[in-house]
Amino acid sequence: MLPAMDPRFWDDRYAEPGYGYGTEPNAFLASLAPRFRPGMRVLLPGDGEGRNGAWLAARGCEALSVDRSLVGLRKAWKLALDRGSEARLHAVCADVTRPPWRAGAFDAVVAIYVHLPPEVRAAAHRAWAAALRPGGLLVLEAFDRDHERLRRERGTIGGPPGEALLYTEAMLAEDFAGLAIERLERVETELAEGRWHRGPSAVLRLVARRGNAP
Repeated sequence: MLPAMDPRFWDDRYAEPGYGYGTEPNAFLASLAPRFRPGMRVLLPGDGEGRNGAWLAARGCEALSVDRSLVGLRKAWKLALDRGSEARLHAVCADVTRPPWRAGAFDAVVAIYVHLPPEVRAAAHRAWAAALRPGGLLVLEAFDRDHERLRRERGTIGGPPGEALLYTEAMLAEDFAGLAIERLERVETELAEGRWHRGPSAVLRLVARRGNAP
């Protein structure tokens, strides 16, 4: 098992003081704030310490944070508690490649830096797409294959080591081919997300919708 796929790796990281990836939402997700309305049911696979789930819960969404690290999910609930939105943040400790949720049950799926090995990636992505109701929204940000070069050359902190867990536009386009893709782009940006995501980074951003029912 790759270290980054081992729950013990994440338990150890999330056991460190503070929030390793910060307490503010991912900037790309925050830029899409108008698309998330109160009452929406949002699934967040791999939500870790909950910065994105807690933010959505504070906006009035019913957020389901799913992660393999119970340590991370406890911090997620504490973050929501501090913001007075703990009643809208629901946490489940589970493997995001083996869905513990119902298909067609969510208005949106938000996957931020959830990197999976090739043997399970495509099936997991299809399961996330299937979780959407007709018309549901999918938002994803992940590291591009070129991120490894930037890390070597410019000392960027963060992202899975090597290329096995990194993505390309073609991969995402194929994995989510069943959705209507509104936006899929590669962007070079400066990350400042806690102590574990810092510096010049190559990322992929995807916004897609499940088609309306006939």
